Amino acid sequence: MEGRVVMLDEMIETGRLHEACGIFGIYGHPQAAGIVYYGLHALQHRGQESAGIAAVDQGRFNIHKDMGLVTEVFDNGNSELTGDVAIGHVMYANQRSAVTEAQPLVFKYRGGTIALAQNGALVNAGEIRRKLEQQGSIFQTNSDTEVIAHLIARSKHDDLETALREALTVIEGAYALLVLTEGCLIACLDPNGLKPLALGKIGDSYCFASETCAFDLIEAEFIRHVKPGEMIVVANNQLRSIQVAEPKPSLCSFEFIYFARPDSNLTGAMSVHQVRKLLGKQLAAEKPVKADLVLGVPDSSLSAAIGYAEALQIPYEMGLVKNRYVGRTFIRPDSETRTRDVKLKLSVVQKVVEGKDVVMVDDSIIRGTTSQRIVRLLRDAGVRSVHVRICSPPVIYPCFYGIDISSRDELIVAQKTIEQIRLFIGADSLEFLSVDGLIKAINGSQEPPRLCLACFSGQYPTPINPQG
Repeated sequence: MEGRVVMLDEMIETGRLHEACGIFGIYGHPQAAGIVYYGLHALQHRGQESAGIAAVDQGRFNIHKDMGLVTEVFDNGNSELTGDVAIGHVMYANQRSAVTEAQPLVFKYRGGTIALAQNGALVNAGEIRRKLEQQGSIFQTNSDTEVIAHLIARSKHDDLETALREALTVIEGAYALLVLTEGCLIACLDPNGLKPLALGKIGDSYCFASETCAFDLIEAEFIRHVKPGEMIVVANNQLRSIQVAEPKPSLCSFEFIYFARPDSNLTGAMSVHQVRKLLGKQLAAEKPVKADLVLGVPDSSLSAAIGYAEALQIPYEMGLVKNRYVGRTFIRPDSETRTRDVKLKLSVVQKVVEGKDVVMVDDSIIRGTTSQRIVRLLRDAGVRSVHVRICSPPVIYPCFYGIDISSRDELIVAQKTIEQIRLFIGADSLEFLSVDGLIKAINGSQEPPRLCLACFSGQYPTPINPQG
């Protein structure tokens, strides 16, 4: 049988390795909502739980959002989304969610109406929420984004820009934020720049996106990345930049390893694909092995597998094939939903791998269950040996910035030795990239981006309160 097919319960281990969300906004375009639709489509990999767009037309806010993919939520044209300014959002949820949690969130307060869309997680959101509730605030969602809206509404400053700047001095954690008003579009990035956010231009219209791949789809010009701690205000067809906080760059390293699309550019130096190839080459330099072929686990590990194969001059083969018509199950909010509704099909090309010594390159190991199942698939297809190479360091510590790994109990490397993990997944050998190797590969020959390595080192770039 040429292709052995299995229904995997989860694409990524039950450790729930999720990215946060994707955001897109545009100012001054007659088809603003339509442009945002295509921008969100390009960012669909960042969240498949819900999608939403808010647009402003002559001071009137129009919004449409629902659960599902972008093409499902906006399948009827949504002609009510008129206006020349709009923002959009795609989201995963770390709990069973409802449309009320979908963004953008729209609020009315004494200063008018605002819509907010955010990517990230605030480490002190729970603390702020409790204080605001004690002062009389009533929250309608569980979203960190609503915390920002309440801080704006309760500010003594009537000017939105000043109130927002004040709110940004209170919140801590990761946020790439878009704020839409009747007359302007504001983009903000946290002082550490933990999440990516890019500035572009299409014609005379400014736009913002979580990743530059969205600009490619709408044929927008990439201008630059939003700086950590920067607020950009677009109003009256003019752009103003305000440095709200001292920048302390710490871009999430997993954006390079796993989350971002290969055709995106996160630093201005190289594409994500090029960085991942360097990760693979560095992994080959650190952890070589003799084998007949190299294969990558679709999709995020393919570039690294190519780099590994090139470095060791071992043939690269497409030995694992992903069913393109099934969503990325790790984005689903809980194990029950992932297992029941969004099972991922993965097949082994048996004629390619049988009787061979195989290197299987993957991006990470969280709980190990998926690695175990894929190794078993390869064994069933007749491989002689399976050598697993991971193009990231061991994930030992939880993340509080929007990647849903909240406890070390979820992480197999925090519970077992590398040898015990090798035995658990059934591999002939198992090796990880070093932290120094990761930094070296991402740095390339350009000015090095400063990275958040907290999930590998336990050294967090902000104060951490696990209880919020």
